[in-house]
Amino acid sequence: MTVTIISVLTAAIFIINIFLAAALVFLERRDASSTWAWLLVLFFIPIAGFFVYLLLGRKLRKKKLFKWEGRERIGIENLIAHQMNEIHDGTFDFHDGNTKDYSNLIYLHLRNNGALLTQNNHVKIFNDGREKFEALMRDIEQANDHIHIQYYIFRLDHLGNRIMDALIAKANNDVKVRLLYDDMGSRSLSKRHFKEFIAAGGEVETFFPSKLPLINPRLNYRNHRKIVVIDGKVGYIGGFNVGEEYLGLNRRFGYWRDTHLRLEGPALYPLQTRFILDWNQASARHDIEYDEVYFPQQPETGTTSMQIVSSGPDEEWEQIKDGYLKLIHVAREYIYIQTPYFIPDASFYDALRIAALSGIDVRIMIPNKPDHPFVYWATFSYVGQMLRAGARIFIYENGFLHTKMIVVDDEASTVGTANIDVRSFKLNFEVNAFIYDEKVSMELADLFKQDMELSSELTHEMYMARTGMIKTKESIARLLAPIL
Repeated sequence: MTVTIISVLTAAIFIINIFLAAALVFLERRDASSTWAWLLVLFFIPIAGFFVYLLLGRKLRKKKLFKWEGRERIGIENLIAHQMNEIHDGTFDFHDGNTKDYSNLIYLHLRNNGALLTQNNHVKIFNDGREKFEALMRDIEQANDHIHIQYYIFRLDHLGNRIMDALIAKANNDVKVRLLYDDMGSRSLSKRHFKEFIAAGGEVETFFPSKLPLINPRLNYRNHRKIVVIDGKVGYIGGFNVGEEYLGLNRRFGYWRDTHLRLEGPALYPLQTRFILDWNQASARHDIEYDEVYFPQQPETGTTSMQIVSSGPDEEWEQIKDGYLKLIHVAREYIYIQTPYFIPDASFYDALRIAALSGIDVRIMIPNKPDHPFVYWATFSYVGQMLRAGARIFIYENGFLHTKMIVVDDEASTVGTANIDVRSFKLNFEVNAFIYDEKVSMELADLFKQDMELSSELTHEMYMARTGMIKTKESIARLLAPIL
């Protein structure tokens, strides 16, 4: 009897795997690499693989997740069409001559993502967590009307509690405070942790929360964005989350090297819009309606031009990846890349390989320690391939490198939340600032060069001398790379 039950279960699992395989190939129309990776999972670990697929493998339906009538009130669609027409006709008033050289990239983001070009912004770069959060605390303390704060990870450790105390104090003083966090990134949190904050008048929402205990069917699709907007006048965007490890206080990682931007100027309009769209998607009862107070008149405090570009699995195109590719294509002298994960798809890898083979100075910097072992070994295999094309690879030795940055030719750059991997390109909701400014780009390039002094260079000879164990780890991780 027992043997019969086992035989029936085995046959049922085999049939389920066949149906799942058929769905992967014929219904979901994934790219070939991810299809083969999931087929390997389903057939080599049929029972566990079935549940892994249910949690991580199902595609998100392409539906309009983010809606807000305020876009019409502001006239965003008309502004986008106006900028596209003037750039196409060559009549757009670029305040900086170098920005005009990237008009094709700017047009791409306008058409692909509705990302308005804003000019006359002021940008402050942070590459140290303590400095970034001290500046954020000062800005929170100066808030008069509203604070919008969104992080993938928000820990209620010493840093998180300090920020929360400041937010509660502001809420008690009639400042409207809204906090949005990701359910998976901040899985230790629940609404019960915010009783005092809510009692003070603060509002808190969770992105894609689990509707079932211990199981989240949208586990694979996370909001990885980090956005702060204060009074519509000051904004933050970049790689730092809220937690003591981002101050370098975690012994496992040591010093935490990241990059974050503080923004002033008209770039606050699209950054504010992005937060409101995310908030209204997550909110069931507290939608933000259009109010002029969220979009105050912006003084011309700087000279930087930029676009706030977002992407996610709800979209048809991979907007941030497309922007990365365009930056690579237009590079004439150098491409500097810092990323904790380097698992490019074929298009990104080929673009970077061709750039290196063309004599462009391609430099890639990755961390010296893994926070996710499979991802680390997949990264190592890909940078090894880039060595053969002539790229230079640097291993950051001063702690953990988490920054997501590309700089091209001292003229254009991007900083944000999107890593160079399939997860950021296709699965996560991300946001990046694409910057067209010589001063800011040169400052970012100088930070890269300073980090080179704290890094070891991986040569082709060193890579070829790696042990058999490392080669095995790379091979296994490479097979799973499309779904990591």
